[in-house]
Amino acid sequence: MKIENLTQEIEIPEGIQLFIEGKVLRVKGPLGEVSKAFIYPRVKIESNGKTVVLSAKNATKREKRMMLTYTAHIKNLFKGVKEAFVYRLKVCHSHFPVSVSVQKGEISVKNLFGENVPRKLALPSDVEVKLNGDIIEVKGTDIEKVGNCATSLEQLTRISNRDRRIFQDGIYIIEKNGKHV
Repeated sequence: MKIENLTQEIEIPEGIQLFIEGKVLRVKGPLGEVSKAFIYPRVKIESNGKTVVLSAKNATKREKRMMLTYTAHIKNLFKGVKEAFVYRLKVCHSHFPVSVSVQKGEISVKNLFGENVPRKLALPSDVEVKLNGDIIEVKGTDIEKVGNCATSLEQLTRISNRDRRIFQDGIYIIEKNGKHV
């Protein structure tokens, strides 16, 4: 069943500016600027100053699903520029003392399972990484970049040739944006 004119409005919070350039939505706020491309052809994005209007003509369930997805993405953009997304990771070690260091856009993990060569990961420029003892804090305005960076850190210390129940050394996500995992 098709819906003739399906529209959804999202209110723009105070202190946030919104720019629409073709299919790219740019959001500017107190913590920075984030942009995202919305390329689904049947859903149109417009702004009238105080709200973002998503609309689709002769919408099927696919367009309705896409509009709900767009709504979630746009709300995440608003939340990111107003209050940053924070992921926390814990460095765990029981067999060898692991040392982690952050320098100039790169994080290195030394002495994981007694390895001589440190494991290194290049960090995205939009993401801020802080090290507080054995807790790593990943912070940024774009939820996708922050989540990908935290996942990459977790995968950096992943092992495949040992029993994971015994060798539990590594870096693990313990908190995603205030929610404990």
